[in-house]
Parts: sequence; structure tokens; C-alpha cells
Amino acid sequence: MYIGGFVLAVKTAEKAAYLEAAAEAAAVFREYGATRVVECWGDDVPEGELTSFPMAVKRGPDETVLFSWIEFPDKATYESCMERSFSDPRMQMTEEMPMIMDPKRMIYGGFEAILDT
Repeated sequence: MYIGGFVLAVKTAEKAAYLEAAAEAAAVFREYGATRVVECWGDDVPEGELTSFPMAVKRGPDETVLFSWIEFPDKATYESCMERSFSDPRMQMTEEMPMIMDPKRMIYGGFEAILDT
């Protein structure tokens, strides 16, 4: 199993709009090989003194931190899916997205699963 992980800040008032966009993106990811897409809305995400999720994404006072992951059968599928998804016209940034979230503050990466119980 291979995981694409994401942490980002979303305008709290735009939760429904983000969820709609995320559902559309999830369908594209699934089409290109993802086996699972999970979006988690921050509920207990404390500020840290040295590091924290809010600090990492420079969360504003009107934003909520999200933690998301996409599951793939392997790294090759992850790489292919990411390349194909982000070149897919359905995934192009719309004019509304900068009002919902700032993609420049998103943290992401690919991770090899080493424990799954």
C-alpha cells in the first residue's frame, strides 16, 4: 500500500464548497487508480510552540486545518494517478478555489505504508 498525504487550510465558511470540490477530485483519483480517498476536517488541532499543523499551513483565524490521504495499491499507481489527475481538465484550478484554500500552503507527499493493523 502507498499513501498520498495532504495537510491544508480551508476557509471555515467554505466547508461545503470544499467538500463538493473534494468529492469531484476524489472521483478523478479513483478513476486513475486510488483505492480510497479520505478528507478529515480539523476538530482538535492545537497550536504548537515549535511545530503544529496550524503553523505548518499558516492557518488564518478564519480557516480550518484539513488532513487528507489517498490510498493506492503501490507507488507506481500513485505516481501515475498524480500525473494523470493533475493534467486532467476536471482538476484545473477554478476561480473559486483561491477563495476556499491556498494551494501554495498545502503540504503533501507520498508515503510507503510500513504498519497497517
